[in-house]
Amino acid sequence: MEMDKSPTKLDYYDDMWNLHSTATLVSHFKGDDGRHVLILDRTIFYPQGGGQPADTGFLIIHDSNIKFVVHDVRSKDGIVLHYGVFEGMGGEFEGTLEKGKEVSLSVDEDRRKLNFRLHSAGHLLDICLPKIGLGHLEPGKAYHFSDGPWVEYKGVVPQNEMQNKQKELEIEANALISMGGKVSADILLYDEAAKLCGGILPDYVPKESTPRIVQIGDNPGCPCGGTHVLDVSDITKIKVSQIRSKKGMTKVFYNVES
Repeated sequence: MEMDKSPTKLDYYDDMWNLHSTATLVSHFKGDDGRHVLILDRTIFYPQGGGQPADTGFLIIHDSNIKFVVHDVRSKDGIVLHYGVFEGMGGEFEGTLEKGKEVSLSVDEDRRKLNFRLHSAGHLLDICLPKIGLGHLEPGKAYHFSDGPWVEYKGVVPQNEMQNKQKELEIEANALISMGGKVSADILLYDEAAKLCGGILPDYVPKESTPRIVQIGDNPGCPCGGTHVLDVSDITKIKVSQIRSKKGMTKVFYNVES
């Protein structure tokens, strides 16, 4: 079955907390690395990107006993690729799955919850920086894979201030968590999005686009395609383990605790 060129509808854009859904099979093939790939018309699986790891879970092909275990999810040119193995078949399946088959999707709940807590915590740290006198740091990127999680900023923190700022940042972030606040994600017209983000959007957001804006509590929003907690209090607790500046960049290392 050849790879379909139609963009995949991203259902997690509309509902970040839905872990079970159905979709229609569009393509099944083997990738260049030998892994099986399923493409669906829509998905609740988050593909790796934006500093957030991919979801895992499984797919069930209706009217069959076929279960596809999803190990990785990637996005290419708007098409979401679900990589994995067929369970109970030694990981292999040489047959051709019929296009148009209905599929049930189930996302691993524990992994999704950890990932969106970490991702939301990174945004919360961004919000807290000006509150502790580090407003000069410019957001760079968030990352929480095997050697993370951390967030990176342009700018430096003086060595003699790092330890105090680390403690202040943790206290401020956890104070906001204790207050709680709704987290929302909406696709908006460019001007509406800019207004919600303090009047300006990053240069990488095209002026003719309709960006997805995430707002955490009553704080200014920011463009983001990831998944997030329903309420700030769901982050539970942030532990800031280190602030490190090098070559004009600052990294803040953190984790989330129960």
